[in-house]
This record gives sequence, C-alpha cells and structure tokens, in this order.
Amino acid sequence: MQGEQGYIELCRKILDEGLNRDDRTNTGTYSIFGHQIRFDLQKGFPLLTTKKVPFRLIATELLWFIKGDTNIRYLLEHNNNIWNEWAFEKWIKSSEYTGPDMTDFGIRSQKDAAFKELYDQQMELFKEKILNDDAFAKKYGDLGSVYGKQWRKWETSKGESIDQLKETIEAIKNNPNSRRHIVSAWNPGDVPSMALPPCHTLFQFYVADGKLSCQLYQRSADVFIGVPFNIASYALLTHLIAHECGLEVGEFVHTFGDAHIYSNHVDQVNLQLERDIRELPVLKINAEGKSVFDIEISDLKIENYNPHPTIKAPIAV
Repeated sequence: MQGEQGYIELCRKILDEGLNRDDRTNTGTYSIFGHQIRFDLQKGFPLLTTKKVPFRLIATELLWFIKGDTNIRYLLEHNNNIWNEWAFEKWIKSSEYTGPDMTDFGIRSQKDAAFKELYDQQMELFKEKILNDDAFAKKYGDLGSVYGKQWRKWETSKGESIDQLKETIEAIKNNPNSRRHIVSAWNPGDVPSMALPPCHTLFQFYVADGKLSCQLYQRSADVFIGVPFNIASYALLTHLIAHECGLEVGEFVHTFGDAHIYSNHVDQVNLQLERDIRELPVLKINAEGKSVFDIEISDLKIENYNPHPTIKAPIAV
C-alpha cells in the first residue's frame, strides 16, 4: 500500500481484523502482526494530512538521536516534551522524591482532574530541575542506552564503540551498492538499561539510480499516536542522509511487527477515517555545506502544509 492512503488502510485493517490483546500499559489494544506501507518521497513529504502532525517535535527528536544524546534536557531546551514521562517516572519512583504520591500517574492523570493538576505541578517542577540543575539532569534526565546511544556509540564485547550512523553514511558515499547499510537500535545487552526498549529497531538504506531509500522495521507500533511521528521522522532522516551524500530521495518503506491501536484511541481513529486526504507538504533543507551532524532545527522548514485539525489522545506509558 502507498502513502497516506496506506496508513488509512492500516487503521481500517486493525479496527476490522485486529485481535483484542492485553499489553504492558494495561490499556488494551487491537493488534495485527506483519504489515508494510511504502512512501514515494518524490511525491511530497509524508506528514499526514488527515490530522495535524507537529513537524518541529519530530525534527528536534530526530536531531537529538543523530547527536547521540540520551538526556531529555536537549529536548526541553527545544520545548519538546515527548519523552518526559519516562524520565519523570524514574524520579517519582526514587527515594529522593518527596512530593505527592504519583502511583499509576499515567492512567490516573487521564481520569482524575484533581490528580491531573497535581501531576502537572510535579511535572513542571521536574522540567525546571532538569533545565537548571546539572546534577539532577544527569541523574534523572538520562533515559539510558536508547536510540542516540545505539546509533552513535554502540558498545562491543571488546569494550570498543561503533558509530553506526557515521559508518553507514561513509559506506553509502564510498560503496553505494552495499547491502550492509544498516543501523540497529536493538541491543539485547542494553535493553534492561533503557527507559523504553526501541520500538523502531532497525533501518537499512538502499541506493539506486542516484536515489536513497530507507526501510524501517518497527517491532511495536502505536498506530494512532506514534506511527505518524515515525513516518515523518524516518522520511526526514532519509532526506538528511541523502543531502549529506549528494543523492536524491527515493522511497521510505515502513515495515511493522505488532501494529496496534489502543482501546482508548478508537474514537479518535474513527474520526480521522472520516477525513479526506490532502496534498502533501514540501520539505526544505537550508543547510548547504553542513554535515548531517551539524544541522539544527532552524535549517529545516515545511512548506504548504494544510492538514485537518489535531486529534488529541492519551499516551500509554
């Protein structure tokens, strides 16, 4: 299936055929196993149009990965809060936390308005401490060996470090026909030390006819909230690596393991399915001569994005 229509058909397939399964968050999902969508990046940048998707959050998160960073301070400095809950949980479960009881904070804050107010107060305090207290940020802002660490500093059994992303870029430039342009985030030895084991586990680049394509294997996919981010993030990564290597963009191929819709997202998905698909926007990269490792959010711009309004839904933590 192709493009945003492929995403819409995936949503329909899960609602029609998905199995009702328990999950780690105790929210419940409708799930299928094994699926693929293809996006022709020559036809526009795949930021969904059936609901507004925040490009700035996607781009700052990707740049965070590319820099090899694993501490949420960088994200907070760019007003990006999408990883806060996992770091926050580490703090409120520590012996140093002396605030109100935040047990089951993710679920309770969705149902209890008074608790939500307490939660928001504690989260704001946590963010302030991350931004202003170096020792606190080092202890509670770091998410462990998540994506950035694995992409840029994969630790070997010999105690050495592999910069997978840099080596892959050099291989694309010098040996474009190689079948080994692979970056893996799934490191079994590091999974226990990760705030959240990688959902998008492995990606591979492919060069043909002067174009760079990318295929992602995603083991676990929150189709309503997460997948629109993942599509745009890896499309952006493909653009940035192509820019670095002097190539055009080809396809982004998104391959799924467990693709699921949370039970408390069904109404939102049905609303999205009622909407028409609009023309895709265009990505502009204004970073001539810059390495992918030096690009900043100010170098990236989305033009002609005219989506339907945002559809809000709770995140399962």
